[in-house]
Amino acid sequence: MDTGAALTTPPEQQQPGRPSRKGGGRPAPAAGAGRRKREFTVRRGLVIAAFMAPAVVFVAVFTYYPMVAGGQMAFRHWNLADLTDRSFVGLDNFTAIFHDPLWGTVLSNTAVWVVASIVPQLVIGFALALWLRRRFRFRGLYQALIFFPWAISGFLIGILFRWMFNSEFGVVNDLLQKAGLIDQPIAWLADPKFAMTAIIIANIWYGVTFFTIMLLAALQSIPDEIYEAAALDGSGKVRTLFQITIPYIRTTLTLTVLLRVIWIFNFPDLIYGVTGGGPNNETHIVTTWMINITQQGDYGKASALGLLMVAGLFVFSLFYLMATREKKAAKS
Repeated sequence: MDTGAALTTPPEQQQPGRPSRKGGGRPAPAAGAGRRKREFTVRRGLVIAAFMAPAVVFVAVFTYYPMVAGGQMAFRHWNLADLTDRSFVGLDNFTAIFHDPLWGTVLSNTAVWVVASIVPQLVIGFALALWLRRRFRFRGLYQALIFFPWAISGFLIGILFRWMFNSEFGVVNDLLQKAGLIDQPIAWLADPKFAMTAIIIANIWYGVTFFTIMLLAALQSIPDEIYEAAALDGSGKVRTLFQITIPYIRTTLTLTVLLRVIWIFNFPDLIYGVTGGGPNNETHIVTTWMINITQQGDYGKASALGLLMVAGLFVFSLFYLMATREKKAAKS
């Protein structure tokens, strides 16, 4: 080995990992040597547990305890009329629900309430999201006006629409008469058929905002280059919508629909503000009926109805996610 060549070799050309002997300095520490992973100790575990304890206690006290307490009430005789009798009654509360004359009406009203609300909300909200994605003058102002209803309480919106659908001095009848669509005022809130239509219209107006917000956020994540490439390939607006836009935001669209279905199913605020479940209990859905049973003092029956709601929503969510996943896998 030529020792002279080794001594004349510049330091930067020497083999990596071997320190330079020039000046007799110590070898430079390897990169990342000081970033060693901290070992997990009992003290660190106690510190982490101490920080998590308040949140765990809060969730346990205000979420899981009421769930467990309400669940056991469904299998007991729990009525405010007789607080001394809290005996175990098994499935009697569930049987009382199934044999109640309002059970069939409540189920059909709930199905109509969810389906008739979700479809227009999705279509209108998607159309508004596509419109707001474009750049035009005063777009921020239009977004604020469209998003405004979501900042208002559902019960207050119900009261607002209750005045609007008033048969004597409501603005809806006034506009319809001036447009020549009706000859005399319609008793919107006195007729069960028109009352259900009124609360669905109010819910559509309120829920369009949710779809617009969620879908607009998803649409803004689509790169403009994809639309430019589609335009160069001669793709029309309809083809671009169904082959680019909808497939790109399919996940957001699927989860938004699921969340909105669960929300509408558990949304008694607006119905109480408009009709209160009337006339003659004909606009009750499952949640408003459960609140009505609770107000009557029968906590056992109301808890049983709550368990049925949770089970129904769980089964629906499970099958819905399985169906959308299979559909996505089949198309991919």
